Amino acid sequence: MLEIIYQDEWLVAVNKPAGWLVHRSWLDRHEKVFVMQTVRDQIGQHVFTVHRLDRPTSGVLLMGLSSEVGRLLSQQFEQHQLQKRYHAVVRGWLEGEATLDYPLTEELDKIADKFSNPEKAPQPAVTHWRAMATAELPVPVSRYDTSRYTLVELLPETGRKHQLRRHMTHLRHPIIGDSAHGDLKQNRSAAANFGMRRLMLHASELSLTHPVTGEPLLLRAGLDNVWQEMMMQFGWQDCLPEVPRVEFPAASLQDSSLT
Repeated sequence: MLEIIYQDEWLVAVNKPAGWLVHRSWLDRHEKVFVMQTVRDQIGQHVFTVHRLDRPTSGVLLMGLSSEVGRLLSQQFEQHQLQKRYHAVVRGWLEGEATLDYPLTEELDKIADKFSNPEKAPQPAVTHWRAMATAELPVPVSRYDTSRYTLVELLPETGRKHQLRRHMTHLRHPIIGDSAHGDLKQNRSAAANFGMRRLMLHASELSLTHPVTGEPLLLRAGLDNVWQEMMMQFGWQDCLPEVPRVEFPAASLQDSSLT
């Protein structure tokens, strides 16, 4: 069972657990658990995806309950008419807030994107970030005597593939648990000492206009046990009072290289 954040006769939003694929993919033929099929069986009707979250990312996932509503919601995403708010734990101490306007080259999958143009020019990518809290723990990592972490709020203005991961790496503060763009030694230390055996990126909030009623809609996804335990260890338990806490059954992990 997935946590349903919001449901009416036109759309449904769930809190996607980390490690779940949104839909069936031939790139991972052995996986048997998918958000779309689970929600369909849970509510007893077909759902239509309008956006996606990477497998290791948790948080708000919105779906239409008809192809027409799905199309209208997709248009809001494509035309940047809604606001997405993420929270992440990154390596090191990051202070202040700023806007990162840093174009990204397209990341191509060797199989799925084999017919794409590898010479495509970098695409505009804009992320607004704000440091919310820092922590320093007496756990040596790499050449440092302590481990430093920052809780960051991220508001992407564009939606490039792995944009938030790549932008934070560009700032030299990669997201903990990012096996593709992050710091492997820091990831292993965070997993072994603080239980962060996953990508520490959570889609906390989605703000949009209801495609049928025209009313403003604010969707929030609660933090899972990994996040809650980390927040307690780092003394950040009061940093996100507007984000609820939830419990999920155990799920498979995307970034198994952390263990």
